[in-house]
Amino acid sequence: MARVFPEGRLVYGMQLPVQSQSTIYAEPWEASATAADLAEVARAADRAGFGYVATCDHVAIPRRLAGPMSTVWYDPVATLSFLAGVTENVRLLSHVAILGLRHPLISAKQYATLDHLSGGRLILGVGAGHVQEEFEVLGVDFARRGAVLDETLDALRAALGPEEYPEFEGELFFFKDLGQLPRPAQERIPVWVGGSSPAAVRRAAVRGDGWLPQGDPRDKLPAQIARIRELRAGAGIAAPCEIGAITEALYVGEPGWDTGRRALTGKAEALAESLREYKALGVDQIQVRFRCRDRAELTDQITAFGAEVGPLLND
Repeated sequence: MARVFPEGRLVYGMQLPVQSQSTIYAEPWEASATAADLAEVARAADRAGFGYVATCDHVAIPRRLAGPMSTVWYDPVATLSFLAGVTENVRLLSHVAILGLRHPLISAKQYATLDHLSGGRLILGVGAGHVQEEFEVLGVDFARRGAVLDETLDALRAALGPEEYPEFEGELFFFKDLGQLPRPAQERIPVWVGGSSPAAVRRAAVRGDGWLPQGDPRDKLPAQIARIRELRAGAGIAAPCEIGAITEALYVGEPGWDTGRRALTGKAEALAESLREYKALGVDQIQVRFRCRDRAELTDQITAFGAEVGPLLND
């Protein structure tokens, strides 16, 4: 199995703004933001010691969902490749790539190239997807998307391996004697499986190197983590699964404006004390999101978190 971060330490990463603008989490300033804003936020996270920056994946949003979801969804491979060129150390996470929408050899070509160009910084986060029209227009069976993802993951394990001519034979996909260079820089691409349904949790346990929950609150995490460990042991997998969690919205310091009743705000010590609870639950990495009114405030928050809160997370 491919572990990304050192065991026993709580690592922090973030989903990037601008590249996906669902009304659930996008801040108003993002609507008019540019590629320069996106790059500067990623650079700030890189400098502040963030473990990863993440981007989402949707090909096309139907009109019925465009209100809440918006139609702003940057392509993850193009976006992470762009960000690889303006950062140095931070890992590049697809959270999550809807792999079932694409043939595994297409995904292998894209993500192998990204890993090669970034010097081995890819984390492949994957999910089954939920927008039916997106599957239908691309000719993929929406009802069987879970089974499609399972086989796609198996095919990708072969296609992203060390062999120039990978081989795979399944129900949906078959390939051999077809060469793909460049190979990934990493010997094994880490795969983190997203989602909190029973099927997604099972997939993370038996096919993943890590789990990306879909916003489970703190009180729901222990049962989910225990289930992953149980399923993993039952499948004879000895390596631990890298467990993630998405935190409450954060603001380092006293905001002086309404950040919403659910946001965690205050001094670094108080924030760190609260976030350390995730580690006690068995979480390895937390995905943080900051309330902010513009890019400058966001990069200030990222910098403050890295300098003041991050060092206290593993005390």
